[in-house]
Order: sequence, then C-alpha cells, then structure tokens
Amino acid sequence: MTYSLSATNLNPDASAENSVLEIYGKHSLSGQVKISGAKNSALAIMAGALLCSEDCRLSNVPQLVDIERMGQILSAFGVKLQRRGEVLELNTSDLHQSNAPYELVSQLRASFFVIGSVLARLGTAKIPLPGGCAIGARPVELHVRGLQALGANVHIEHGVVHAYVKGDRLKGGNIYLDYPSVGATETLMMAATLADGETIIDNAAQEPEVVDLANFCRAMGANISGEGSKRIVINGVPKLHAVDYAIIPDRIEAGTFLVAGAITRSEISIYPVIPGHLTAAINKLQSIGVQVVSDTADSLRVIPCDYLVGTDIETQPYPGFPTDMQAQFMTLLTVSEGDSVVTETVFENRLRHVAELNRMGADIRVRGNNAIIRGVAHLSGAPVLATDLRASAALVIAGLAANGKTIIQGLHHLDRGYDNLEGKLRQLGAKIKRISGDGNTPLVVSQVTPEANLGANLGATPEVAEPKISPQAGEKNLHSSVANPCS
Repeated sequence: MTYSLSATNLNPDASAENSVLEIYGKHSLSGQVKISGAKNSALAIMAGALLCSEDCRLSNVPQLVDIERMGQILSAFGVKLQRRGEVLELNTSDLHQSNAPYELVSQLRASFFVIGSVLARLGTAKIPLPGGCAIGARPVELHVRGLQALGANVHIEHGVVHAYVKGDRLKGGNIYLDYPSVGATETLMMAATLADGETIIDNAAQEPEVVDLANFCRAMGANISGEGSKRIVINGVPKLHAVDYAIIPDRIEAGTFLVAGAITRSEISIYPVIPGHLTAAINKLQSIGVQVVSDTADSLRVIPCDYLVGTDIETQPYPGFPTDMQAQFMTLLTVSEGDSVVTETVFENRLRHVAELNRMGADIRVRGNNAIIRGVAHLSGAPVLATDLRASAALVIAGLAANGKTIIQGLHHLDRGYDNLEGKLRQLGAKIKRISGDGNTPLVVSQVTPEANLGANLGATPEVAEPKISPQAGEKNLHSSVANPCS
C-alpha cells in the first residue's frame, strides 16, 4: 500500500497559489455544521504511530494538506498508509529509515515530532530543522535538551538534528520545560513512552491535543498519567500494540465557526465538539455580547446578537485564550462597539493580518505585540492576501461580514488547516466560491511594510485617543521558540 490522499476538496499547493476565494458578504447563515478532527492532534498521533510495530487505525482524520505532507514524511520512513475517507490505516512494521527528507520536513513544522518516536523505536534519528508557517523563529532547544535528559546524544549539523541512543533504550529522566511548549511536550512524551524507567515532564503543556496524544499512546499500552496537568509521568514500556483510535474534534475550527456565526448575526450549530475545550473562546464571545449554548453534550449553538461590544484579549497557553483564535476574534472586534486591545504573547510575528483587515476598512494600530482596535460600523469587501493559516480564516470571516465582494488569495495557507471550509460555509448559506486560477490572475500586493511590523499606524484615525495599555502587556517576552506547531 502506498500513501495517497483521497480528498477531492483539496487542491495541490500550486493550484491553491493561483486560486482565490470570492465572497459576497452580508448574508445570514443558518443550519448545522460538522466539525472535523483536530489537525494538531492528528499530526502528533500520526507521529506517535511510529512507536508501534503493529497496525494503527485512526478515524476522524481531517482532509488537509498538512495531513498529506505528514503522510508523505511517514512513507519516507517506510510506513505504509491507506486512506479511506476519514479513516487512515498505518502499517509501521517495516520502519527502516531514520532520516527524514528535507524537502518534506521543510514544509511542515509538526514533522519534527517524529524525532521522539523514531529515536525511541530505532535508536537513531536525523531530522532537518522544520518549516511550516512563517510565524516566529520557533527553534527546538526544548526538544533537544529534553532528549538529552533522556540519555540521547544530540547535536545539530548543517540544519539537521542528529540524535542517537547510548545503549539499547532511552533512559527515564526528569525534564523541566522553561515554557509549556506543545511540540516539546509531545515529542518528549513519545520518546519517553519506550524509555527504560520513569520520566517526569514538569511545566508540561496542557492542551487538549497533548491529552489526545497521551490517550492514543495509552490505548497502545503506554503507561502515562497526568496529561492535562503541568506534570506528566511516563513509565516506559518495552513494546506497544495495535490500536483503533478516533481523533478529537478540532477546537480551533469549532471556534472559527462560532465567530462566523457571531459576526454575521446568525444562529448556527456546530457538532461534534467538546465544549470544555472552548471555554476561553466562549467566555470572550460572551464578553462581546454573543450567547453560546450547549443543546447536547457534543454540540454548541450561537445565538445572534445585534449589539457587539469590544473587549481585551491576551493569548496564553491552554487553558488560556488560544493564539490560534487571535486573528478570528480580532476580526469580530473590528465591528464591535468601542475600543479593544489584543495582546499576542505566544508568537512575535502574528499580527500581519492587521494590514489586510485595515484594507477592508478596519481601524487597527499595532504597537509592539499589541493590536489596538477601534470598532467600526462595517467592513468593506476588498482584495486581500492571507499571510498564514489562521489569518486566512480571519479574512474569510471578514468577507462574510463585509459589504460587497472580497477576494482572498493565498489559499495554500487555508488548505493546510481547514477541511473544506468554503463548502461548509456554503451549506450554511454563505455566498462563497473558490475560483481556480490559470496563473494569469494578478496577485494581490499586501500592504504590510517593515514599518507596519514595527508597530506603525496601519490606517487608524490619527485623532482617536488610544486605549491605555499596561506596561506589563507590552513587556511580556514572546515565547515563539516553544509555541504550538503552526496551526
């Protein structure tokens, strides 16, 4: 069996580069939308499957370009993959290659996760430094130091991380993460699963995707406890067994649809969801004036509100407000009454969508890692360029609310993390379609300038007094080196 992606709703990157989304705004949405499996869970769990020499069957796997790329990387290691709809079967019995191809790893940040599972399984690994979204530097020091604490010999040469085990197995150890990095927590948890002895990871990431990976490993026979807290304890086992496992719903996709309902003043329902994973987002929606109710244990419904009010948001590791929802909520705040401040504390370069929102009539100024928003009556359709994955979703949301027509380019970002977003929105009544280009469509020129990235005024009214920002908000260190894989 060879790996191939059966999704029909995905275009190759080259096609997506030449395609645009055309959105006619100001149309109400209604109905129910199905939320796909969590991208960030699926990527980590695919890497975790390398720990087992028997077959793994994953269900609720989203149809995404990033899943395709991870599948290609696993195939290069000798894994046989078969996809049927939302089910992905992995046969890892012939894992024989410890080197990951640079041309694949360079496209996907989450591909670096495989270093933990490959090292634990084969005793050696050579993984190029990863790629993915251009959001922050995001190096891998925490991963490297953690692997060294487990007894691995690790060094970086010419952009490739070389790691090998001294002896038969990694050794259990105590690891303290300077920052609760999702990627480092997952990588080290996988490595420790087959290690000899007990490993304790302190200041671990608490994200639901970390818990999902732990549940997956435990379903294969791993001995893991404490996931979802700041301390994870792993007692290594010599071998894991086959498993049939379902990926959790994607909380970021769910939150994106909640914002789409809120900004269009529409009543929509989403399912399946785990409401507890969305607590921070729901609380902020309520602060803005939007009601979200749970009709069943696995569904949520947005109740429309005509009057939205501004609020302040600061991104934090889970259970705080997720950085992956920052751009979408900023879009909602652009049409909310009053002033708002959005503070990005996770990535140092995740406000590039501000320039594109201002092209649509938003009133936003950037000062350091703060976006100062003065609510406007409405947005106007315009040609815009997506700069990263979540920014692309934010621009779609803006287009749904704007007067007139919005054209969005840069759809390769959208296809990395949203499973048929435009199709799901059409089912709800949105006037949105993808137009495949032939390469002759003129590119939208982004208005992002060096001055804009340094915090210049991006179109705000000069005479408007700025909201006060506490010195603490502006002085926070941005932990870009240890944040989520680009989602």
